[in-house]
Amino acid sequence: MTTPAPGKPLFFDRHPAEFSETVTPAEKCVSGQPVQRTWHHFTSSDEKFFAGVWEAEPGCWKISYTENEFCQILSGCSILRDANGRESTLKAGDNFVIPAGFEGEWEVVETTRKIYAIYQPT
Repeated sequence: MTTPAPGKPLFFDRHPAEFSETVTPAEKCVSGQPVQRTWHHFTSSDEKFFAGVWEAEPGCWKISYTENEFCQILSGCSILRDANGRESTLKAGDNFVIPAGFEGEWEVVETTRKIYAIYQPT
């Protein structure tokens, strides 16, 4: 991962990312056990803001957010389900924020890729 010089923008397509690939922990899985991939491009100097690209294979798992996350879906189809069962279908071009405190499920119907920007308060 490359950190830009102070005051200089970081372009995802021009800087190498820190890549990771993990299998969703079994205890979080509702169905399947999908592989998740992350191309992490940026961490702020105070380690409270993060940005990059994320991708996951089909499956469903429980989520509980302590962070605030902006997402832009690049490809695929997922369903974001809150703790009361209300669903939002997510598809390419959708932009949204998941606030800290959100609990529910993320279901990937078709391999999904998104841009993420996360603010993690202390």
